[in-house]
Amino acid sequence: MTKLKIKTGDTVKVIAGDHKGSEGKVQKVLIEKNKAIVEGVNMVKKHTKPSAQNPQGGIVEKEAAIHISNLSLLTSKGETTRVGYRIEGDKKVRFSTKSNEVI
Repeated sequence: MTKLKIKTGDTVKVIAGDHKGSEGKVQKVLIEKNKAIVEGVNMVKKHTKPSAQNPQGGIVEKEAAIHISNLSLLTSKGETTRVGYRIEGDKKVRFSTKSNEVI
């Protein structure tokens, strides 16, 4: 299994697919499927039956997972970058390969 370089809480940009160009914050990373759920991206409509929590039922809009390969991390300046790892002192840190700054 490969190490995923996108973490929960990162701001990412979609670089491929139907939602290309969209930006959002990563809410959850599904490691076993190599996918992430990004806030406001890849919205799908789910038909729900009435239940105790939702007595009305109906159509609910929610975020669906998007593959990690279709996402690119955004730096603090708003540009996309790849992520690298290096050891500083005794800690392993992530850094932007474009600007060489620690994320």
